[in-house]
Amino acid sequence: MVNTLTIFIKAPAKINLTLDVLNKRPDGYHEVEMIMTTIDLSDRIGLSEISENEIRINSQNRYVPDDQRNLAYQAAKVLKEKYDIKQGVTITIDKAIPVAAGLAGGSSDAAATLRGLNKLWGLGLSLDELAKIGAEIGSDVAFCVYGGTAMAKGRGEKITHLSAPPNCWVILAKPLIGVSTADVYRNLDLSSVRHPNSQAMINAINGGDYHSVCKEIGNVLESVTLKMHPEVQHIKEQMERFGADAVLMSGSGPTVFGLVQYDSRLQRIYNGLRGFCDQVFAVRMLGDRFSE
Repeated sequence: MVNTLTIFIKAPAKINLTLDVLNKRPDGYHEVEMIMTTIDLSDRIGLSEISENEIRINSQNRYVPDDQRNLAYQAAKVLKEKYDIKQGVTITIDKAIPVAAGLAGGSSDAAATLRGLNKLWGLGLSLDELAKIGAEIGSDVAFCVYGGTAMAKGRGEKITHLSAPPNCWVILAKPLIGVSTADVYRNLDLSSVRHPNSQAMINAINGGDYHSVCKEIGNVLESVTLKMHPEVQHIKEQMERFGADAVLMSGSGPTVFGLVQYDSRLQRIYNGLRGFCDQVFAVRMLGDRFSE
């Protein structure tokens, strides 16, 4: 029997404390300014060496593609081609993060694959080098390589690290729909949105001021997704009614999250949401970046 080396890597979800879109760029992408932080809701990525010189995706989730559409597959492919790796790999994706949810699940899987293969294949790359590779794969991958809390600009690839936000509970609720990010951006009217104040959010985080963090959250994409999908608006209204300190849609949606400071309020909100929404999670912010 041949022993194969397998390593396991956590791939945490992210939420957007702010998401601002500044303009549309000549290359067709949008110039964004986002403050993101990782949360303790993670996929588990297993990386196993195989003798065949190929990339295999293994997942029990029927919504996860098992071919080159998968961002983890693309991450492995880029590393293999860039560093002339002849070793094959099976990437097993154990999903806990909802798919197409605005939580960067696919991007985090790709980032975890980059970090893991860097170890498995002994490439000795720094997180900065991995993030640069990740930026070629998808807009959120560079941030997910580092984890923690950061401001992301450009298409999402220009990363400025920030302190961890004040600790609190994060309650997430996702309706049983998927949202096309491309459709949301296509329908975005920048002349009629209220832009979040990124610097005020940074000041709130740096000052450890939970109430100011709650006050400054904002996401311009809500102006599109909430109109396209009334169920997202309904979840947001209910979460506010149940008593969350601040409520926002993450990314392009459809997941809505609420920030909650006190345990006593957490259970009431969680139970209230479970009454009409199947996918509800109560987690903590992770705050800290991955180590090299």
